[in-house]
Amino acid sequence: MLRRKNGKNGVVFYDSPLLENIGVAHAFSTRIGGVSEGVFASLNLGNPSGQVLDSSDHIAENYRRLCEGAGCEGKLMRKVFQVHGADVVWMNKETDCVEPPSADAIASDDPRCLACVRVADCVPVLLASEDGRLVAAAHAGWRGVVAGVVPAAVKSLQKRMRNDRAIFAAIGPSIGAANFEVGLEVVEEFRRVFGSHAPAQLKCGGKAHVDLRRAIGQQLHAAGVDADHIDTADRCTFRDQDEFFSHRRDGGVTGRMAAIIACRA
Repeated sequence: MLRRKNGKNGVVFYDSPLLENIGVAHAFSTRIGGVSEGVFASLNLGNPSGQVLDSSDHIAENYRRLCEGAGCEGKLMRKVFQVHGADVVWMNKETDCVEPPSADAIASDDPRCLACVRVADCVPVLLASEDGRLVAAAHAGWRGVVAGVVPAAVKSLQKRMRNDRAIFAAIGPSIGAANFEVGLEVVEEFRRVFGSHAPAQLKCGGKAHVDLRRAIGQQLHAAGVDADHIDTADRCTFRDQDEFFSHRRDGGVTGRMAAIIACRA
């Protein structure tokens, strides 16, 4: 189970005991401990689409605080333009990021870099090889889950690993099943991918609830990640308003959390 931590600088984040034991620096941010104001209060790490935007200076300072609190200072942040797909890109300090590539997972073997994905209800997933030399960060909303971004990230790491190495995973805070109501068309997509094990519960009125974290857990297991190598969260971004931003709860005008990870030197 993920643990809530309080950084010395006031930043609050969650971490994974499994990933900590491997020795990789990482964090799942909350909205607590930053400098942003209003709907973005306070540790906002990204802007929504639309007219209501946070200051880029605030966002930069919030990232600095998160990295400081999580012990990731001095590393080069690597991000992608997230498109709810399944592409995985490998990035290092020399990667040209003038225009971030379109992808939903970043993998790295460069300890000088920090892989970062942003979320505001979608599921952030952090991965690491057993020796901590390879890491990945993935962003998975329902489309990304159906597309298979997390298994794709696992496979990308496995291709560069020794066969006797294991992968460890941490599934971060996201919208919980009780608050993630979807239409039957989404349920059909999950049934297409997961079959009779689709983590969806039908409700009255042509609606259903889908458990994204459970779905990702199933995918990790199918990809060869042992159950006891997976940490997960029990927090809901929609429900736990004091801790998290939520795109769905706040009608799209809200901030972003981030999940960050760096491999061992």
